Amino acid sequence: MSKSPAQALLDKADKKATSSSGWFSSATSKFEEAGDLYQQAANAFKIEKAFKEAGDAFAREAECRENGKEQNEAANAWWNAAKAYKQGYPQLAVQALKQTVLHLTRAGRFRQAADREKEIGQIHILENNDLRQACESYERAGDWYAQEDAAATANACFKDAADLHADLEEYPQAIARYEQVANHSLGSNLTKYSVKEYYLRSGLCSLAMQNDTVSAKRNLAKYIDKDPSYASTREGKFVQALIEAVENGDTEAFTGIVFEFDQVVKLDNWKTGMLLKIKRALEDASNDVGIM
Repeated sequence: MSKSPAQALLDKADKKATSSSGWFSSATSKFEEAGDLYQQAANAFKIEKAFKEAGDAFAREAECRENGKEQNEAANAWWNAAKAYKQGYPQLAVQALKQTVLHLTRAGRFRQAADREKEIGQIHILENNDLRQACESYERAGDWYAQEDAAATANACFKDAADLHADLEEYPQAIARYEQVANHSLGSNLTKYSVKEYYLRSGLCSLAMQNDTVSAKRNLAKYIDKDPSYASTREGKFVQALIEAVENGDTEAFTGIVFEFDQVVKLDNWKTGMLLKIKRALEDASNDVGIM
């Protein structure tokens, strides 16, 4: 049985990588040539839709580039490996992306490193359902974007991290991130409109902390002080009404307020989930009072 073109190229690359350098060639040129052959093999495997083998060949290319001190080429090879591994091998994709990030940060290319770190976060959510790792990746990416003056992209990452902190029931961390993004957004007329959304999410986190109306009221007052227009927004009035319903232990009023808001501004899955948590805690508190 004859070998596929990809396998033939891979064998040739392996032979070159393990050969001894001759009189007229250096170790550097040997690794460069082997790297080129591994890249050709990887692309041939992609044509055959053999993505695991393609990823492995790109990873071998990356190692050759590293041995040949071609750091930029090594970063690209690891990224190509990750793209191949994304076709069904998420754990390997994450490992390859981490190698890419390592090379990019060493080279001071933090904007590109942030792009790859954000990819890692997306894989953790979509493929691994690992909210903790995803949250850390988004925060790291956000920090690097901020360093590179990519403020809008940094804020998007911090907002995603805040949502994940809330999903993990780490409400103080979530609130701190929402406030960070809101404070930054207040400084520009282009982004000021989004502040009410961050304040709303923060308010829901406050109420989710064992229905902590004291923190929720304090934060609401702080937000109105920073942005007086928030008090008259639909979101500001919604949070105020929720606080009052929770304070009064009124589950029926709470349900009605949520229903009315949803008729005008469709609630997304995240807000719906948070409101259900608050409502369940409210119901449990009412039942405890009933038992006493």
